[in-house]
This record gives sequence, structure tokens and C-alpha cells, in this order.
Amino acid sequence: MITAQIIKTSIEELSTITKVELCVMDLSGDVVASTSEKDFLDVSIVVSFANSPVDSQVIGDVHLFKVLDDSDPAYILLAKGDSEHAYMVGKIGVSQLQGLVLAYKEKFDRNNFFQNLLLDNMLLIDVYNRARKLKIEVNAPRVIVLVEIGNATDNMAQELLGGMFGSHSGDFVTAVDENSVILIKTLSKGQSYDEVHRIATTIVDMMNTEAMLNVRVSYGAIVDELKDLSKSYKEAKMALEVGKIFYAEKKVNAYNTLGIGRLIYQLPESLCRLFIDEIFGDNEVPDDLDEETLNTINKFFENNLNVSETSRQLFVHRNTLVYRIEKLEKSCGLDVRKFDDALTFKIAMMVISYMKYLEKKS
Repeated sequence: MITAQIIKTSIEELSTITKVELCVMDLSGDVVASTSEKDFLDVSIVVSFANSPVDSQVIGDVHLFKVLDDSDPAYILLAKGDSEHAYMVGKIGVSQLQGLVLAYKEKFDRNNFFQNLLLDNMLLIDVYNRARKLKIEVNAPRVIVLVEIGNATDNMAQELLGGMFGSHSGDFVTAVDENSVILIKTLSKGQSYDEVHRIATTIVDMMNTEAMLNVRVSYGAIVDELKDLSKSYKEAKMALEVGKIFYAEKKVNAYNTLGIGRLIYQLPESLCRLFIDEIFGDNEVPDDLDEETLNTINKFFENNLNVSETSRQLFVHRNTLVYRIEKLEKSCGLDVRKFDDALTFKIAMMVISYMKYLEKKS
């Protein structure tokens, strides 16, 4: 239902322009919003009018009008003044409020529709029938962009996202839990994942600048049919989780670029433990490397196992870097200067990160 503040703003603007005092009451006679501190009519009169079959009535110098929602009364509008002018202002107010009722109802219906669609709570035939009634295009390229807002308790993130991507462009913003906001982004023909990534990066920057929120953003695959949006949503959720486990330094993660992280994420824990035991055997499992060693290895991998370039970027002597690598080899049995061992070590570290995630989750 429309908030009292929205109704108050609407009738105040109309009253300021027309110089006619207005009041909106609910069907039980309680004031929802008013432009005057004085009472217009006795509550019993308003309730009696609400239950009568007529849509408008004049009592003294007050015009009463019913604001309808699908032929049923939703509010009573009162316009003070016994002139034709007051009557016309009342009719305009009714039209304005009924438009608001319709707009908010449609917004709620669309919100409910998209929430059920994303959660797979609808039959396929219902998807198409409701989409047609809500005037939602069925065949259009869309993608789910998931924004994790963490412990934010207000609606600022959803409102900000709604302001950035309005429904006039075919986009829609909703939420299915308190920790994230969902953008259903409609794309034009020819827009690719590069454009989606740019949008996701913009969201991260905007949330940080405007709302001071440190968010993580992920997105699923681009789908061409409305019914496949739930698939894109599941992919975006996976991308968000996989990103937090394996790519913590990245604020934006795409399902189509998760690589080996996606494979490891789908492995059972028993298989992960078997893999770690096979790789390290009796050697020490590097499950808690110090920051210096971790930074050294990551930089070594970034430079394609190039010792000279890595030592230059880390501002350490070549021999110091070699010493650190050999120290790691002694502890875990893998020489990361060799491609096969480097690949094994990289995968093993990702598997260990995943196992830690599972332990924390349980």
C-alpha cells in the first residue's frame, strides 16, 4: 500500500497549486494525510459515506470522494469548499491517488512475480501468463547482478540501485533476503559480458561513494528468455560464494570467469581431503602460510614463475627469493619453480581454502 508520506506529498502539492484544503482518510475514518490541522467532518459521517453505494457526496462545504482500487474503495478524499472549483480539485486528487494506487500495486505485483520466478516457485505456464498481464517482455536478453550488502539494515542500497536502474529501461530491483539486493538487468542486442562487468564495477563504486557500503557484486550468465532468469540467479549466487573463497581480493566476480574455482566448489569434502593427503603425504600441509611467504608465492605465480622479475618487484635479492622458495619446498615437498609442482600447489591451496570454508560453514 502507498505510504502516508507519499500521499501527504501528493495532496500538499495539489493544495498549494489550487488553494483547496484536502484530507485523505482510510475507510475507518482515520486520517492518513491532511493539508489542514482542522477536522473536516465527523468520523461517523466519513465511515457512513465509505459504506454507501455512491462515489461522491457533498456535506456542507466538504466534498467527499472515494478513491477506488479495482472498483473497491481504498481511501476517502475530502476537499473543503462548496464551489465547483473545490469539486474539480477533488476529482483531480482522486485521479492522482488512483494512479498512485495502481502504480504501487503494479510494482508490488512485479516484485512478487520476480521473487517467485528467481526462487523457482512458479510453473512455466504461470510465468508466461503473469508476464503478459504485467506487460513484461518474455524474450529479451537479461542477466542477474547480485549485490551483497552485508549487515546493512536499511533500504538505502535497494533505493540507490533502483535510482541507478529504473523500470523505464526494463530493469528491475528486488531482494529475496536481507543480505543482498538483486538487479534484473535488461540488455540491448549486442551488449556483451564486458558491458555487464562495467555495470557491476560501477555499482561497487557507487555503493561505496553514495552509501559508504563495502559491497561485493557477482553476475550470472546472460539469458534470452524470462524463464531462465532463475538459472542466472543461481549462477550469480555461486559466483559470489566462489569469489569469497578463492578470489577474496576481487569485488566483482562473474560466473563465466570462475575457472577452476567453480570445479573445486562442486567437489565433495571427502574427495578434497583425499586429494590433499595424496599431494602432501607425510609433509606439512601449508594451510596457514605467513603473509610474507604467501605474498612471495602469489607474486611468483603472477610473473609466470620468473625468479628475476619476481625478486625485482618484491625488492628482494634473487638469492633471498630462492631461499624462500626452497624453504617452502622443504616443508611441503613441492618446488614451485617447476610448472607441474606450481600448478599442483596452486590447486592444493585453493582446495585448502575451500575446506576451511566448509568447516566455517558447518
